[in-house]
Amino acid sequence: MTLGQLLPSLRPSLSTQLSADVWPVTARRGEDGDLLVGGVGLTALAASHGTPSYVVDSADVRLRCREYVTAFGPGNVAYTAKALLSCGVARWVAEEGLSLYAGSAGELRVARAAGFSGEQIVLYGSAKTPEDLTAAYTGGVAAIVAESLGEITRLAATAPRGQRVLLRVIAGPGPGVGLDSRFGLRIDTGEAETAVARIAAQSGLTLVGLDCSVGHQENRFGVYEEELRRIVDFLAAMRDRHGTELTRLNLGGGHAVAYAGGDLGFALAAFANRMRGVLRLRAEQHRIPVPRLTVSPGRALVSRAGVTLYRVLSTAHGPDGRRLVAVDGGMTDCPPAALCGGHHSVALVGRTSRAQLQPTTVVGRHNEVDDVVSPSVDLPADVHPGDLLAVAGTGAYHHCRASNYHLVGRPALLSVQDGQLATLVRRESIADLLARDLDLPPDADAVPATAVPATAGRGMARA
Repeated sequence: MTLGQLLPSLRPSLSTQLSADVWPVTARRGEDGDLLVGGVGLTALAASHGTPSYVVDSADVRLRCREYVTAFGPGNVAYTAKALLSCGVARWVAEEGLSLYAGSAGELRVARAAGFSGEQIVLYGSAKTPEDLTAAYTGGVAAIVAESLGEITRLAATAPRGQRVLLRVIAGPGPGVGLDSRFGLRIDTGEAETAVARIAAQSGLTLVGLDCSVGHQENRFGVYEEELRRIVDFLAAMRDRHGTELTRLNLGGGHAVAYAGGDLGFALAAFANRMRGVLRLRAEQHRIPVPRLTVSPGRALVSRAGVTLYRVLSTAHGPDGRRLVAVDGGMTDCPPAALCGGHHSVALVGRTSRAQLQPTTVVGRHNEVDDVVSPSVDLPADVHPGDLLAVAGTGAYHHCRASNYHLVGRPALLSVQDGQLATLVRRESIADLLARDLDLPPDADAVPATAVPATAGRGMARA
């Protein structure tokens, strides 16, 4: 039994509380149950711009950027753009003094348009296309992360002379909980040492440091500490056996963020101090220079800044009696639970309710068993069609992984700041989607379903 059920008088206040670890830094309750983010009322925003809509608080993104720069120092923080990227978001990050990790030619193009110089960009990825590499070469990126032995051969054959390379390594002895051990070169098998020697043998490539990815949603310092120790041991061995001194180490991986009240967050300042201490001590033990420590957060910079707005379409009860609230989005705009925690906080917006809080599963519109926005959240029992719901913690991996399943257009990405609302990425229309289908007649919207020409499938026949 919840506290609200035990003490009915507390229900309104409990249902309107906003956890500072989960909701954007500027989020607060307004009149008549409204929710304000960046000084903009979400009720009016939904009325004017529709739902679903992604809303991102630029002040929150900038604050998180500043916290990371304070913790690790200027020039030592790069934003991993895959978490959330638009020209506007990239511009905020650039203005806060961060560099950027790009994973494709498209991300490189957006970064350059937002004001990043080539020297502020690192290209990474386990399977870079020729287009990706060409964009990196012509853009003069600061470094390219090599993630396999075969890729070193490709870089040696195609990269401009003097191309700087970071080598992604896997330091652990085997797959471990939280460790990202799929991509990179293993230290324990000798593969990473082979890669160091191979790069050193290429006069056109310059190995400047190592890169690693610790995992996702990780808040245990011990995992990072062990990774650092093994990597420094490797650095010392490379100096002793090959005369190679590497001066840079990027400690990647996903720092944990909170999606619901009670989730463990990430003690950033303590983490930075701890990692610097471990790095310095291990380097001194091996009598090698202390490498420059950089980090490349993605989710941790943008997750909390994002809120998604939905309109309730229907309510029902599942076979187990649990209440289901269906909204006008779902798996097309909210990625699978395994990717981002799956237990987003949800708030009723636009009215107050004194109804009893009831365990609820918020589901989407797509008739799939995994079309779940939030599997378990307490919402007032009188939530009904037409109500507006705000889902917290959707800044990372929502906009960027949205799909067109069921030929549904992707939502708009809107920014809010100081009472001002701006569209970063417009809503995708049905016309946008149909424009790519070259077999559709120009006036497809006017053709009744019963009058589709017999030749409508001619494109498949030709294929």
